[in-house]
Amino acid sequence: MRVIVCGAGEVGTTIARHLATEGIHVTVIDTDPELVRKVDESYDVRGVIGHASHPATLQKADAREADMLIAVTRSDEVNMVACQVAYSLFGVKRRIARLRHAGYLEQDKSGLYAAEHLPIDIIISPEIEIAEGIARRLRTPGAFDMVPMANGLVELLGIHAGASDCSVTGRRLAEGVPIDGMSIVAVVRHGRCFVPDGEDRIAAGDDVYVIAKADKVDEVMTAFGHREKVARRLIIVGAGNVGLHLARKVYDEAPGVEIKLIEQNRARAEHVSKELTGAIVVLHGDALDRALLGEANIGSAETIVAVTNDDETNIFASVLAKQAGCKRAITLVNKRSYEALIPTLGIDSVVSPSAVTISTVLRHVRHGAISALYTLREDFGEVLEAEITEGSRLLRRPLDELGLPAGLKIAAVVRDGEAMIARGDTQLEIGDHVVVLVTYSYLRLAEALLGTTRSRD
Repeated sequence: MRVIVCGAGEVGTTIARHLATEGIHVTVIDTDPELVRKVDESYDVRGVIGHASHPATLQKADAREADMLIAVTRSDEVNMVACQVAYSLFGVKRRIARLRHAGYLEQDKSGLYAAEHLPIDIIISPEIEIAEGIARRLRTPGAFDMVPMANGLVELLGIHAGASDCSVTGRRLAEGVPIDGMSIVAVVRHGRCFVPDGEDRIAAGDDVYVIAKADKVDEVMTAFGHREKVARRLIIVGAGNVGLHLARKVYDEAPGVEIKLIEQNRARAEHVSKELTGAIVVLHGDALDRALLGEANIGSAETIVAVTNDDETNIFASVLAKQAGCKRAITLVNKRSYEALIPTLGIDSVVSPSAVTISTVLRHVRHGAISALYTLREDFGEVLEAEITEGSRLLRRPLDELGLPAGLKIAAVVRDGEAMIARGDTQLEIGDHVVVLVTYSYLRLAEALLGTTRSRD
């Protein structure tokens, strides 16, 4: 398989690295010679300097031999034109574009992006996906991450194991977990992520990833010592695309929530104030100004969501809010270098735009029997949902007799519209949908076992 990635920023570079480690032939295009040099030297990919939308650049990148083009430059227009040129001049079979501007996104259902008009197969909107992901976390207070899978029958939860009132900590996993409808798939301890085995114990301070049946989520959260209530008073810092979409979504889904939106740019604040209903209060000012936070009554808010374009503003606004008495902070952070620092600051949940985009892109690269995919950590692995087909090697034997490696854990099975947590005696059938944790070192093996292996040149 041959893929062209347009854009050598953080997202493009990470996508290229992921694909290259899977044996895919990757070419990265960017106008910045230094970025191209870095990606060319650091990973097993080919770098091309030039404008991704120019025919000559795509020809130099061997677009005629490419199976897919992924356009994730900073410009919506470049991404759209790159897809058009790739399709019209070079016949690239599949085209993915990241689009941010709301005006372009509104045309998705109008037929504009059909092959006969502007041929884009998949449109990725990180801002909307981020806002919807945050809204899901707001509905599950206490979880630092929440992703519905299998049409909402099961949920992937990221939960912090507290020091007290947590019935999960201390016991060997082989002794069983207190809730029948859950499976622990990964643990993050002191910055290291691993798949636990039966001899491992959950310790206070761990961040734990759990697959749970949807009707058991409340019990699972209680077992981990979390009894937080859904926020009724919410403060959003940043009225960009993420903040605006989040405010609208929360208001539509939970009209009783009191929402205050803080925006530093006066023109944007005035624009958003006109766009939103009068029930949402828009405040103009600096979110790092304690007086403004006092005016927003930050101390009585259950949750602050900081989603400006500036990592430092998001982090410090969250810290100030927690110091003032706000119970929970959800913070958007772009720079991976801050990852180790976040837990020491009391921030409850971190949102990574690049991780959201990468999960979406990889899901479409691995299309076929893969129907959902979520990247846990960019250096660790994924939780994916796949259909068991005739070609799967996992059929008709109990799971504990299959000799599955430690880096591949089948957590849940959906059969005939019913979800069940996978156990050692579970046997898979054709048509089952499985929710699986796969570390990157075992990704190819997982594809082979599931019968979802891509064709590779």
